Amino acid sequence: MKAVSIEAGEGSKAKRVHGVNRGISVFDLILRIVALVGTLASAVAMGTADQALSFSTQIVNFEAQYDDIDAFKFFVVSNSITCVYLALSIPISIFHIIRSRAGKSRVLLIVLDTIMLVFVTSGASAAAAIVYLAHNGNTSTNWFSICQQYTDFCQRSAGSLIGSFGAMALMVLLIILSSIALSRR
Repeated sequence: MKAVSIEAGEGSKAKRVHGVNRGISVFDLILRIVALVGTLASAVAMGTADQALSFSTQIVNFEAQYDDIDAFKFFVVSNSITCVYLALSIPISIFHIIRSRAGKSRVLLIVLDTIMLVFVTSGASAAAAIVYLAHNGNTSTNWFSICQQYTDFCQRSAGSLIGSFGAMALMVLLIILSSIALSRR
C-alpha cells in the first residue's frame, strides 16, 4: 500500500511541474511577441528618422538622416535581424506550450536568444553613444550638440532606443525563463 501512495504522489508532482512548464512557455510566447514589437518599432522609428533644416535661405538645406551615421545603420540592421529571429522563434515557443518537456529545442533557443541579445545590445549601445553625443556634444573634441537644431531627428532617434532597450530586458527574461523551464524538466 505504501508503494501505491508514493506512486500517486509522484504523479501529482509530475503534473505540477508539467503545468508550471506550460505556464512558463505561455509567458515565453508573450515575451517574444512583445520583444518582437519593440525591435520592430525601434527599427522603423530609427529607419524613418530624418529632418531637413534650411539655412537662411531655401537654397541651402542641411539634412540629418539615420543612414548618415554607421552606428545608426548597425542599430537598424541589428534590430531588424533580431525582429526576424523573434518572429521565426514563435513557432518553437508554441511547440513548447504543446510539449512542455521538450529539452533540445529549449537549449537551442537559449543559445540563439543569447546570441540575439548580444547583437541587439551592441546595436543599441552604439546608437546610444551617438544619441548622447548628439544631445550633449563633446567640448574637448569640439563636437557640438546638434539636437538644438534637429529636434525631431533627435527625439525620434532617442525614442527608438527605448524599444530596443526594452527588448533587451525582455530577451534577458526569455533566457532566464527558458533556463528555469529546462532545469525543471
